[in-house]
Amino acid sequence: MREALAGLTIRGRSFVAAGVTAVVCAVLLGQPALTRVGVLVLALPLITAVVIGRSRYRLALVRTVTPQLVAAGQPARVSLTLTNEGRTPSGVLLLEDQVPYVLGTRPRFVLEGIGHGWRRHVTYQVRSDVRGRFEIGPMSVRVSDPFGLVELGRAFQTMVPLTVTPRTVALSAIPLGGGWTGSGDNRPRAFAVGSAEDVTVREYRQGDDLRRVHWRSSARVGELMVRREEQPWQSRATLFIDNRSRAHRGQGLASSLEAAVAAAASIAVHLSQRGFAVRLVTAAGEDPANAWHSREAALNTGPLLESLAVVQPLRAPALDTGWLGESTGGGLLVAVLGSIEQHDLPVLRRMQHHTEAALAIALDVDAWAHGATSEATPTAAAGAVPVLARHGWRAVGLRPRDRLQSVWEELGRVQAGGVPSRHAEAAR
Repeated sequence: MREALAGLTIRGRSFVAAGVTAVVCAVLLGQPALTRVGVLVLALPLITAVVIGRSRYRLALVRTVTPQLVAAGQPARVSLTLTNEGRTPSGVLLLEDQVPYVLGTRPRFVLEGIGHGWRRHVTYQVRSDVRGRFEIGPMSVRVSDPFGLVELGRAFQTMVPLTVTPRTVALSAIPLGGGWTGSGDNRPRAFAVGSAEDVTVREYRQGDDLRRVHWRSSARVGELMVRREEQPWQSRATLFIDNRSRAHRGQGLASSLEAAVAAAASIAVHLSQRGFAVRLVTAAGEDPANAWHSREAALNTGPLLESLAVVQPLRAPALDTGWLGESTGGGLLVAVLGSIEQHDLPVLRRMQHHTEAALAIALDVDAWAHGATSEATPTAAAGAVPVLARHGWRAVGLRPRDRLQSVWEELGRVQAGGVPSRHAEAAR
């Protein structure tokens, strides 16, 4: 009852005030008719509050978001299914779903005619130009009487996540280099003579289980041969993005970090489509959610894009190198870099040393900082490219107005240790 009285609207409180005033005036003026009017006006909101306060309504909500993984700028549909499982009517429902500001305005609905077994389905769209992981919900519900005298608030506790991934562009195939490696064995050993069974074996290595020795092939070849592990051979690629705040400039969507994340997302999709098993490494180290995976999983870029969607500026002075070593497994390394400082060079040298092919896209962070868009503007990236080239990288620069497709194709024309002609001229 106390909650119901606290839920009196401005109209309800006005009725109470008018009723009390009418009763007082009727007593002072000796007008019995006015007393009856005052009592009626005063009783209406009070009776309504009692009825709504004692109503035992049970509302159920099912919220779905389709799809839950969407690219920036693309819409997602939110579907709401409400049912009234109570035995008494619930009056008028005023619904408001809690939506983050970047996804749009909060949707509001007014539903009437709610009785036992009532069911209603409503939908609305959300869209964000900003990548990230957002929570939709909870929904607040206000139950009102037909006269608008009382409103009671309720809230559902459930929320549904929506991940907005960076925008991607299609990239053309370029020579990448790198070796064929995998979580199991590499390529099957070829034999000049033998049955088809021979292609499923390889030479014995120290530590192999002797139960895997294939004696027929061992007798034929003259050395111990073992059955290959039941893991597909596959080319591996490490995608590194420098997300240190000190390595980037600009604010919001116009920052060099956002450009780096978008470039990394496009490269991740491209490498996966070419059959690479891709793992994501940031300045903080390897993301455990994107460890090496099978060929089938390589075609699913969802985990990679989800991780890139939540990449944030990292306040760290140096790059983490704990992911370098045997787990790197050679293969291909593609790095998307911001500004390069002197103390970063030994780390970049180690990266190149632990991979079979090292490719880099160096962003011109000064252009993002000053809003420079002229092609003739001297850039910091033009100076970073020769430095990377001297350490064995195939590198190109990226400026705000450059098309990633063109820069990627230029990267394919660069030889290890070479400098593209466009950047060589800018460096002069």
